[in-house]
Amino acid sequence: MLTATKDVKEDLRAGRAVMLLNKPYGALCQFTDDAGRTTLADFVDVPDVYPAGRLDADSEGLVVLTANGRLQARIAHPRHRLHKTYWVQVEGVPSEGALAALVGGVSLRDGPAHAIDARAIEEPAHIWARDPPIRVRKAIPTAWIAVTLDEGRNRQVRRMTAAVGLPTLRLVRWSIGPWTLHGLDAGHWRIARVL
Repeated sequence: MLTATKDVKEDLRAGRAVMLLNKPYGALCQFTDDAGRTTLADFVDVPDVYPAGRLDADSEGLVVLTANGRLQARIAHPRHRLHKTYWVQVEGVPSEGALAALVGGVSLRDGPAHAIDARAIEEPAHIWARDPPIRVRKAIPTAWIAVTLDEGRNRQVRRMTAAVGLPTLRLVRWSIGPWTLHGLDAGHWRIARVL
């Protein structure tokens, strides 16, 4: 586990830097859990940092942590419309119509939702193995899509892909605003400057 220097801790408190964590599948996006489940504390030992937004336990990828309350609000609050891009492995093959529907908007129980962008992609070249692996059915193909949102309702990407007939098998948040997972293995973190 990495540790942060005194200067880095000060930059985190002042909002000049953030911590980027590649949250593994199954980890809760919080630091404590009375049931003994895996949490962010299993990967981050820097005190007084908090996630700016959430990521479900069954989702993986980028979590931005900060020790600055104003910056946390700026990153997480929906009014700031910070773009988030997800790599989504879906069951089935996405048609142009399904991708267009994600951008055009789908109806969810809590109102309409639309992506800023949705496109088919190749399986990401440097994607890590998930533990446990996704279920595979020989008769049903899978594919990858990239979906970019400017909001983040509960399980929104999963609900949107299901609405267009493409159930989500694996969900990886690749980026939040200017920050990405580039070069960051699952369970690892690094410090990044705030632009």
